[in-house]
Amino acid sequence: DYGLTTDIGSVKRGGHYSSENLAQLRRFKKWQNRLRVSSSEERNLSQALSLITKVGSQLNLPRYVMEHASLIYRKALRQDLAKGRSIAGIVAASLYIACRNFKVPKTLDEIAEVCSLSKKEVGRSYRYIIWSLGLSSSAPTPEVYVVRFSDKLGLPYHVEKLALRLLNAASLLKLTGGRGPTGIAAAVVYFASVIGGVKRTQREIAEVAGVTEVTIRNRYKELLEKIFVEIKI
Repeated sequence: DYGLTTDIGSVKRGGHYSSENLAQLRRFKKWQNRLRVSSSEERNLSQALSLITKVGSQLNLPRYVMEHASLIYRKALRQDLAKGRSIAGIVAASLYIACRNFKVPKTLDEIAEVCSLSKKEVGRSYRYIIWSLGLSSSAPTPEVYVVRFSDKLGLPYHVEKLALRLLNAASLLKLTGGRGPTGIAAAVVYFASVIGGVKRTQREIAEVAGVTEVTIRNRYKELLEKIFVEIKI
């Protein structure tokens, strides 16, 4: 409207309006309210899509993951799920769901940090959207994290392969049930680095995996007690 806005006030019977003019004014008022809502939603969506692109780029996410996150955000907006919640919170949750759907190994902590939000807030928005939209969200498997952590730590292929074999053994021994995928992946990577002669400290792996050293130490002890490793010279 080029900066000029005409606000149609409340329309009541009586006064100088004919019944025809009264009906017309009511229609105008109705459309004005609709346009205001539409304009507000468009601004919200525009900000959200820009943020998805920005955060996705910082996290090096594939284009298709960002597009899927945008689709989830649009659905949330249509269902009025963004009302009373921050745009950043819904964006972070949408990105996390998209990453899990495509098995792109990004943790809640990573996404929350880039969005300058607490893990608790993102987790709350994530659960709310999943429940409200009836979405499925399968978590990345520990194997995906093993490959990712090995790459980030600069470990040679034989150590990565050994870590995957240790993970398979842990799974067969039912040591992975009820354990977070990042924690068990970090532990087998540490185990493999020790056996493979390319040791990385628990602190180094903890920083890459986004878990505590205590978690790695506890999972490692469990593996050490149950898995017999034969080293061929």
